[in-house]
Amino acid sequence: MDSFSTSLDLVQFIGKLGDLKDEHYHMTLTISAMVELLIDKGLISRQELERKTAELDGLMTGSPYPMA
Repeated sequence: MDSFSTSLDLVQFIGKLGDLKDEHYHMTLTISAMVELLIDKGLISRQELERKTAELDGLMTGSPYPMA
C-alpha cells in the first residue's frame, strides 16, 4: 500500500511542507537580523560570533558518547 492513501493526502502533505519551508525562511531571516543588530550595536563582535558558532558546531558534530 502506498504511503499516501489518496491524492488529496499527498497535496496536503506538500502544502504542509511548503508552510514549513516558509516558516523556516522567516525564522532564519529574523535570527540573521537580530545577529546583525547585536553586531551593529557593538554588543557582540563578528569574531565572537564565529568563535561561538565553531564551538557549538564542534559539540554537535562530535559524538555525545565518548569512547572509554
